[in-house]
Amino acid sequence: MDATQFQTHASKHSLNSPWPLHHRLRVLLWATCWTLLCSWTPKPLNRWRVWVLKRFGCKVMGSVFVHQRARIQIPWHVTLHDRACIGDRANLYSLGEIELGERTVVAQECYLCTGTHDFSIRSYPLMTAKIAIGKDVFLGARTFVLPGLTVGDGALVGACSVVTKDLPSWQVCAGNPCKPVKPRQFEGVLEAIDC
Repeated sequence: MDATQFQTHASKHSLNSPWPLHHRLRVLLWATCWTLLCSWTPKPLNRWRVWVLKRFGCKVMGSVFVHQRARIQIPWHVTLHDRACIGDRANLYSLGEIELGERTVVAQECYLCTGTHDFSIRSYPLMTAKIAIGKDVFLGARTFVLPGLTVGDGALVGACSVVTKDLPSWQVCAGNPCKPVKPRQFEGVLEAIDC
C-alpha cells in the first residue's frame, strides 16, 4: 500500500463522522431501500437487485450477479464489470472505490475493506483507498482484502486469506498474509507472471 494513494477524511473529533450530513442521509436511504426492496428477494430476482443498485449509482457494465444477502456500504463507489459476481454475505465496505473486473467472483463472506485510520494522529482520521480486482479473479470464501490493493487478472485467492499486498496475475495465492503459492492454470493455459 502506497500512502500517496490514500485519501484522508478528517473530522473535528474522533467520535464525529467525517462524512457530511447529506452523505450520511444518502447512505441511510440506501441501506433502508436495500433492506426493504432487495435483501429478501430470491436469487432469480437478480435483475431487480442490480436495477436498484444502478439507481443508487453503482456502475454496472454488462450482466452481473449480486446475492440478496451481499452487503454494499456505498454503491456509488462500486464498479462491476460483465459477469462479476458478489456472493452470499460478501461485504463490500466501499468507503472508497471498489472495482471488480470481468468474470470475477467474490465468494461468500469475503470482506473488501477500503477504509482504515491514521493511528499516528490522535483523532484517528478515516483513510480510504481504492481496491481493484482484475478480470477472471476468484476470491475464496472469507477472504479479507485491505484498502489500496490490486489483485491481478486471473488470480485465485484461497479461502480465509488476508490480502495485505498487491497480488500478481495468474497465481494461486493463499495464507495470512496472502502470498503467491504457484502459477494458476486456466483452461489449460499457463500464464504466469514472475513475483
